[in-house]
Amino acid sequence: MKFGPVPVGAAIGNILAHSISGPDGTIRKGTVLTAEHTTRLHAAGTETVIVAQLEAEDIPENEAATRIGARIGAPGFRVTDAFTGRVNLVADRPGIVRINADSVQRMNAVDEGLTLATLPDLMRVNTGQLVATVKVIPYGVAERQVDAAVEALDDGTVQFFPFKSGKAQLILTKTPGFKESLLTKGKQVVAERVTALGMTLSKVVVVDHAQGAIAGALDPAMDLIMILGASATSDRHDVAPAAVVARGGTIDRFGMPVDPGNLLFLGRLDSTPIVGLPGCARSPAMNGVDWVLERLASGIPVDADNIAGMGVGGLLKEMPGRPQPRQPKT
Repeated sequence: MKFGPVPVGAAIGNILAHSISGPDGTIRKGTVLTAEHTTRLHAAGTETVIVAQLEAEDIPENEAATRIGARIGAPGFRVTDAFTGRVNLVADRPGIVRINADSVQRMNAVDEGLTLATLPDLMRVNTGQLVATVKVIPYGVAERQVDAAVEALDDGTVQFFPFKSGKAQLILTKTPGFKESLLTKGKQVVAERVTALGMTLSKVVVVDHAQGAIAGALDPAMDLIMILGASATSDRHDVAPAAVVARGGTIDRFGMPVDPGNLLFLGRLDSTPIVGLPGCARSPAMNGVDWVLERLASGIPVDADNIAGMGVGGLLKEMPGRPQPRQPKT
């Protein structure tokens, strides 16, 4: 593609690079100039214009964006029509997006004029949310470069995992003198969390903060079990995780490198995942609980290694009432 100033009389068929305003209105950038446009430009006293001239091997920006957009399209996304060299990928339902960073980087290395920007990997999205955008920067690009960009993208560069319906159980524990208001708040906030993920909080039980009581309350017929204890879990052999083991379950991970959320534990009873909720789960603010529940609700596996990998980016926003910046008060 050639780019630069040309006399108005020689600009017919070229693409106007910058909008020009005159007595008869504005000729917007990106317009393919016609004889009528050049007449208006002459009348306004314009002698030269900056244009893009596509060469034989070039394809227009919208066609280039459409080809790349089609390559990353996948179930769960809507691919928009191209406009000004841009094609967007939009979520058509709530869920989690997976991004193959290596694939995106390879495509972006092909040509500086061909770009693909995405949300971070494993980000939660809602219906209508923008997930990725293809932007072709120049008005035209050599077709071989577009072909190379498409070839650089792997299958499943951008994937979508919708939230699935399911039944969840919440076990709340109490100790002598434990406030009823905290039980109510815990139930309400956890219910809001799982409902937003497409699940139903089908069973809520309140039991003493004792190993036998918790073990007896576990219902493996559920799709998800959550335990919110009156007392924080301090060790994988503490009351709540010990109750899971006593019932015949396993503990995959105690503790996570996400703050708030450090004291979460992840286990399993038969095929049902069990999440031991830290105290911050009583707050609607984002914490490590959300990352684990979102993945479970969308069918993305979560295990000890997955949780261990959450540290980068795991320092979340400060929460009201916590020391800021998370240091002892002096």
